[in-house]
Amino acid sequence: MKFPSHINLPREAREELVELLNTCLATAIDLHWQVKQAHWNIRGRDFISRHELFDTVADHVRKHADDFAERAGNLGGYAQGTIRLAAKNSELEEYDLSAVNGDDHVRVLVDRVANYASVVRAGIQRCDEADDPVTTDLLTRILGEVEQDLWFLESHLYGSDATARDESSPPIIHEERTPGPSA
Repeated sequence: MKFPSHINLPREAREELVELLNTCLATAIDLHWQVKQAHWNIRGRDFISRHELFDTVADHVRKHADDFAERAGNLGGYAQGTIRLAAKNSELEEYDLSAVNGDDHVRVLVDRVANYASVVRAGIQRCDEADDPVTTDLLTRILGEVEQDLWFLESHLYGSDATARDESSPPIIHEERTPGPSA
């Protein structure tokens, strides 16, 4: 631990939580810039609504990054939030630069936001195991916002030829990801 903290959690639990929060921080920073990549390069049908939606999602994720970093600091940790560290420690794949039209960008973002939600959801379980209701609450609040953003993004694909699914197809389930190394 880099800094003193009198939060009533064992040092080992705080260290594990800081590691988790830094993984979430890296993933949020990466997602923010991936969403901005789509925002800057969106073209085609529904341009303005998607352009504005992407900006809203990017703003949400930027705020999440700040929340992750500040909670890591609360626990006595050091927030690792540079662009280079984010690229190295993110749980996301690189943005698909072949995405050109609006549906392509939305599909890429649906995938990335769903993966981000999985990282946050797995983090909630780890916080519960560490008996840290404050970080659990933080991640739960963030997950609610992420899932709403995911719904807004997915709704842009509903009825589109780009979905390649009909209503009788089973839902796409993203594998739950555990952020960072587990204890």
